[in-house]
Amino acid sequence: MNDNRPTLRPPETDDRVPAAGRVPTVADVLALPVLAAGQPQVVTGLPHLDRPVRWVHITELTDPASFLKGGELVLTTGMPLPDDSAGVRRYVDELADVDAAALVIELVRRYHRPPDALVHACRARDLPLITLARDVNFLEVTQVVHALILGNQAEAMRRTQRIHEAFTALTLRGAGPEDVVRAAAEMSGHTVVLENLMHQALICEPSGCTMEAALADWERHSRGVAHGGPTGSRGTVNWLVAPVEYQGERWGRVLMLPDRADGPSFAPEHLTVLERTAMALTVARLIHPTPWEHTAHRNALRDLTGQRHRSPEDARARFAALGLPTENSRFLAVLVDFSTAEDGSVLETRLPQELRRAGAQALVGALAPGRLGILLALRASRQWRPVVEQLGVTARDLAPEAVVSVGSEVMDLNDTARSFREAARVAEATPPGQPLPPGRSFHEQADIGLRRLLYALREDVRVQEYAERRLGRLVDHDTRHGTDLLTTLRHYLDSAGNKTTTARRGGLSRETVYQRLRTIDRLLSCDLESGEQRTELHVALAALDVVRSRVPERPGGVAE
Repeated sequence: MNDNRPTLRPPETDDRVPAAGRVPTVADVLALPVLAAGQPQVVTGLPHLDRPVRWVHITELTDPASFLKGGELVLTTGMPLPDDSAGVRRYVDELADVDAAALVIELVRRYHRPPDALVHACRARDLPLITLARDVNFLEVTQVVHALILGNQAEAMRRTQRIHEAFTALTLRGAGPEDVVRAAAEMSGHTVVLENLMHQALICEPSGCTMEAALADWERHSRGVAHGGPTGSRGTVNWLVAPVEYQGERWGRVLMLPDRADGPSFAPEHLTVLERTAMALTVARLIHPTPWEHTAHRNALRDLTGQRHRSPEDARARFAALGLPTENSRFLAVLVDFSTAEDGSVLETRLPQELRRAGAQALVGALAPGRLGILLALRASRQWRPVVEQLGVTARDLAPEAVVSVGSEVMDLNDTARSFREAARVAEATPPGQPLPPGRSFHEQADIGLRRLLYALREDVRVQEYAERRLGRLVDHDTRHGTDLLTTLRHYLDSAGNKTTTARRGGLSRETVYQRLRTIDRLLSCDLESGEQRTELHVALAALDVVRSRVPERPGGVAE
């Protein structure tokens, strides 16, 4: 024999069998002790040892193919092989045409090395040819392999039953689409993705890979997978696909990805998992009528603001798969606060439509009760102010009490969490009923003056303690004696220490003002002639106002 041919090493233990429920392959069968004892040697077809073996067939016929249905491991002593090369080619061609898994020939009786014509014919048809150097009991081989196949088929049936039970339980407890997709990935051990009709990946549950690897260039790969038809493997990327539909109306597709691009075909149980996933998603859609896009955008924005992605690359891949441009874009966070659930529902539905109509790329989703988050992706040539201005006008048209707050522009998607935090600080510093700046429909960081800053910090005990420490004795005096020294102090500070203006604002005589200021000096142990101390009292008075939720307006109707 030719010793340069690759040899399949015998197993080191006697328990090497394929995983339960999986159809054994040629390699699995050759590793069984009953065949390993014959010192199997792979002569041709080494790359094809992953072919499934669905049965074992012993033959000493010159035309065994007529008794085969495909997937059989053919065992022969070589006695019936034709003597001429043409006959050998015909013998091999017939086996290959019916998709025989492999041909195993014993080199004990007629041959002591495989005939060259047989080797050439098997190599030409990519049919694995395995020789056995020692005598093997073929009947024992069939018994062992058939028992293995039948046992695996029984285990496959049990696994299928467990799959049905698991998805039935999910459906009965009203599981949402995220739970269904997560369960599918866990049961199959493969990445599972739910996409809409626009080939946007709405939910992705990676298994054995990163979000970036699963969703890279998603739309292009997805469009390469054929539409229509029943559940099955389609397209050049070897994805398993099932439509999600109800009574002829299609909502999207659920896809199962292989472990790698050149990975082996899926097992039948994977098809079962995907079919039940599609059914459970259909039921989930009927139970939870909220559009999948709303849920997907909401979850993506919450994960982004909470910085819950494993890596910046995962975040970019996820948002790109949702249809948001992540390369060569500038990003801006916008928050829309609203009063009622009805307003929130209208805003979440209509704002994306208005943004698309305006040609703006954005994701919109509820970040918290009463708050909608919007992530704008803008090209370099487009200014953000006109887009946000129109957005603010639309939001207030849809919900008159809506308040729009804006963060700062950032250049990288993974910096948008900072932009959202800035927008949130603007919103926190905007009291109910806060007038908008002239000619604007939104609030931004530049609008936050002292009083609005203190309003945002009004629940901080340090701010409350400062206001009480500086003004508490004056407030107590007014309460006990029925005076109004606090108002006089306010007029004095607003007049920048001008007593004449203070008297005019309070409708008091100058002598009364002097008397009241001396009393204030005494009660607060301060010097009102000191500019620094007047500033401190001004801050304390502003803090007292915001703690009492009173934010005075500046001239022109805009609060500081």
